[in-house]
Parts: sequence; C-alpha cells; structure tokens
Amino acid sequence: MLSFTEAAIDHIHEVLGADDVLRIRVVGGGCAGFSYGMEVQSENQVSEDDTISNDHDFTVVIDKKSDFYLSDTVVDYESSLSQSGFRFSNDKATKTCGCGTSFSCEL
Repeated sequence: MLSFTEAAIDHIHEVLGADDVLRIRVVGGGCAGFSYGMEVQSENQVSEDDTISNDHDFTVVIDKKSDFYLSDTVVDYESSLSQSGFRFSNDKATKTCGCGTSFSCEL
C-alpha cells in the first residue's frame, strides 16, 4: 500500500482542487530503469482499471502496472534551500539514482 508522510499530505492539499485526483505512476526510463511520475488530473480521467484510494481527504489513482511497483512505498515532501519536491522510499527498489526519481528493482 502506498503511504504519505504529513509533509507530503500537506503539500498535496495545497496543490489539488476540489475535483482533482492525484495520479502516481511508474514509467520506464530514467538513469536507473524506472521513473516515478505524479500529475494532477480531473476525476473524469480515472479508468475503471485504476486502483483508487481516498485516504487523507484526497484521491490517489494508480494504474495496475504501477500499483505493483508502488506497493509499500512511502511518499514524502522535502523542501530545502537548494531544492524541493516529492521523494519516494520504495522497499522494492534495489538501486536508486542520486536525484531520487529513478530506480530499478529485481522481480
């Protein structure tokens, strides 16, 4: 199950509108093999094949392929003088890149 830190929840609440959902996905690419993606979508872009979670007063949508890679992942939001953004702590990742947005895993 995908989970969120309080910092991530607070930032997501700042970004999402009343009829928006947060889509989180894993796509091929990046320097380690897979990359995380996040985007705000409207409710009408949700597919019946998507996994939907309504925790924390917002809706998270994940396609079935990504759901496998994202199980047991914690999403955090960090902000510093040099950079800000979401960070993924994924138990399935066997290697991550320095930027934290790309990973590989052995199945």
